[in-house]
Amino acid sequence: MSQSILDVNDKFFVEDPSDGSGPPRNTDIPNSLQRATLRLNFPPSYVVVGAYRLLSDKALFIPIWQKCRNGFLKGAAVGCAWSFLTFSIQRGLIKTFWLNSPNVLGHMNDTILGFKPPLDIPTWATIVFLSSQVTFILNFFLSHNLRIARERAWQQTVVSRGKGPTFWRPYVEEWDVPPKVNVNQWARLSDVRNKVLRFAVKHIVLIPLHVVPVGGLLVAAAFKALRTAQYLHKAYFQSKKMTKVQIAVFITEHHWDYWLFGFTAALLETLPFIGMVFSISNQVGAAMWAHDLEKRQHWFAENQHKS
Repeated sequence: MSQSILDVNDKFFVEDPSDGSGPPRNTDIPNSLQRATLRLNFPPSYVVVGAYRLLSDKALFIPIWQKCRNGFLKGAAVGCAWSFLTFSIQRGLIKTFWLNSPNVLGHMNDTILGFKPPLDIPTWATIVFLSSQVTFILNFFLSHNLRIARERAWQQTVVSRGKGPTFWRPYVEEWDVPPKVNVNQWARLSDVRNKVLRFAVKHIVLIPLHVVPVGGLLVAAAFKALRTAQYLHKAYFQSKKMTKVQIAVFITEHHWDYWLFGFTAALLETLPFIGMVFSISNQVGAAMWAHDLEKRQHWFAENQHKS
């Protein structure tokens, strides 16, 4: 079985030997990479660290809040007004049409898939649907500023690590025999799969699951995991000036790394209201993960130079 030398859990990152082979497992890791290796072995940790860093670092939090404050206050005001004015109407519609439909899980009187919510089902379902609507309203008012905030979060995190443009060096292959990837097929399948699955999940699979606590969020995050991780590392690939082939190979070699990180990030970003905060903090975590990955790239480059 072929693995990267920093993977310590044998049940992860297992690839068919015909697809490529990683470097020797007995290579000694230098002291300068020991702490980074611990973090790299569990990519979801960067999501937690990113959230903590955003909330605790005033140099990150204050500029981002100032950029988003006006939009947030406007969106919150509109969202509260919308909820107040339409709650009774939406609850009535849910009771009349949705709960009486034999094709929807909500036709049950007191439970949803065996789970008894803390409120009656019509009220619970109304709150769930309203939370999505208010989140959409907030995103509408914040969309432009959120994009800027995400970019600044990445840039400020990189600057805070004391690294300039020269830190990002050309890509170095980490496997002895890299897996074969048809980059055109890889890109096309990824685009088609994402569009089809996104439509199917959003409009078919998740409709009944959204009223089941956690259920819909987990399924949605699983489908969006890789796409989210690739998006969060877009700046990393650009900084290294990686080609499409290099990106495809790198993600294939570290498939489960990216899936675990993307799943955790997507799950938190899917949460109503606070998901917007995580969409920014995930950029911080992704930048810190990229920093450790780049340190590992430097080590591989030095070893190749010595050999």
